[in-house]
Amino acid sequence: MQRKRYTPGRTGSTARTAVVLTLGLGLGIGLTGCSSGTPADDIAVDAKAGPAAAVAPPGRYRTLFEPCGAVPQATLKDLLPGAAALADAERDKAYRGVASVTYDTDRRVGCTWKADTPDISHRLALDIERVVSYDTAVSDDDRAQEVYVRKQLAAGIPLPPTAPPTTAPPATTPPTTTPSAPVSPGSLTASGPVPGATQGATQAAAGTAGAETKPGDAAGAPSGKPPAGATAPSSGATPSGPSPTGLEPRVLQGLGNVAYLDDTLSTVGANGHQRAVSVVFRTSNVIVTVSYREQTTGSAEAPDSAELQEKARNLARLLAERLEE
Repeated sequence: MQRKRYTPGRTGSTARTAVVLTLGLGLGIGLTGCSSGTPADDIAVDAKAGPAAAVAPPGRYRTLFEPCGAVPQATLKDLLPGAAALADAERDKAYRGVASVTYDTDRRVGCTWKADTPDISHRLALDIERVVSYDTAVSDDDRAQEVYVRKQLAAGIPLPPTAPPTTAPPATTPPTTTPSAPVSPGSLTASGPVPGATQGATQAAAGTAGAETKPGDAAGAPSGKPPAGATAPSSGATPSGPSPTGLEPRVLQGLGNVAYLDDTLSTVGANGHQRAVSVVFRTSNVIVTVSYREQTTGSAEAPDSAELQEKARNLARLLAERLEE
């Protein structure tokens, strides 16, 4: 039997053509499917998203100064009078101070100085903290104010009262008055008409005002104007309390943004006394604490409060000026 002649080029070419057509058709369908989606211009924007939240501003200070070198030697001589009696090496060591151990000197630093004698000892300490807020909605200054307020309340010093809001009072309708009954001529006095019942009540009140009022007497609480010759107590002061001396723990003015002073006196041993004065102030996001302490041994006289407060406040002013540089 005669065999059919085989032509190799024709069969292979046909197969390759079919494969190319199939791939082209599939690619075209895929491109059509991808291009049939929603155009970018037709994507709706969510109206509830709104603008991005504002970030609170950072604090004024990013670093802190070196505390042990911030106090001049002349000031240290005044604060540590006992150092003058020490040997040269010990005196130089006392004036250099000892730096506080901290893990980040850009966040917190401190230094202490001390000088002791057999009868009296002085100790000075500085603590400087830079407050940083990790909440983007709260500024560094606001966070530092929160830290400062906690310190002041822990010292037992109340916060100053805030000013009341200056809002206009609501309008009120004047009350409706009814005409009074005619007054008889017999009820008139030199100062005008006084009804009989009102006149009796006035006489009773006058008798009460003429009686003597004692401080702390529950039944003799004064009302209205004080009796003649008596001095009315000032608002918020107790008549029997001690008069203020101006040296009590208090809020200070003119030092940083806010400041307060604390003063405590305690006994040490049989006859010793210790007075500790602290001045704390905040400038932007930095809080500075100046602690000055004097301790006596074998002396019945307590350290002078006015002198220690003045020295601590002078040093605090010097450090506040350093922060303004």
